[in-house]
This record gives sequence, C-alpha cells and structure tokens, in this order.
Amino acid sequence: GDLVKEGDLVQLKEFYDQIGSRYEDVLSRIPSEGILKKFIHKFVNDPSYNELKAALNAADWPVAFRAVHTLKGVAQNLGLDRLGNAASQLTEAMRDKAEAPDAALVSAVDTAYEEVVAMIPQLDA
Repeated sequence: GDLVKEGDLVQLKEFYDQIGSRYEDVLSRIPSEGILKKFIHKFVNDPSYNELKAALNAADWPVAFRAVHTLKGVAQNLGLDRLGNAASQLTEAMRDKAEAPDAALVSAVDTAYEEVVAMIPQLDA
C-alpha cells in the first residue's frame, strides 16, 4: 500500500509490524528512534549473512557458525525477531558440528533475512 511519509513513529512501528516483531520491545532496548533507524539502514551492509552463505557453500563449518552467531546477535539487538530466532536455531544446530546443517534451518534464515532486507527501503531515513 501507500507508505505514510508523515509521522515517523508510525513508519517505524509499521516496519516492525510487517516483519513480525514487537516495536515496544525494541524501543525498550534502543530508546532513540533515530538511532534505531540508523542501525536498521546499516543492517543491509552487515556482512554476516553473506559470510554465512559463502561459508556454507564452501563447507567451511567453523566460519559458517561464527557468521550465523554474529547474525543472530545483530538481529536480536535490532529486534528483528523472526531473523533472530531463525539464526538462533541454526546457530544451535551448527554448534560443535562439522557437517552441513539442516536445509530447512538455512531456508528459514534466508526467508527471514530477505523479508527484512525487502522492508528496509520502505523505512524512512
């Protein structure tokens, strides 16, 4: 639908509603909307997801584990709940293992990541 240009508050809350997160929970951790928005816009430049995908393709399990562990932390800090939860499940599945993780867990991370990245351009600066 049409995006609301007035009232940033609605815009940021709408962003979190769209990605299945609780806006109020996020603001309790990062009290400034401006700072929060900056971090969200910077998220697209966070290398963790691309590192994860490259490491999985290369069957480099230790690097893949570190990447998904970092992605989990970044997502949880920003209140990207679906992504954080998916990354957390993949992190635990990969902990102390030297084998390919369950494809469904990887797919869940991909889906949640793509959802967030698709929504970010719709968020006001």
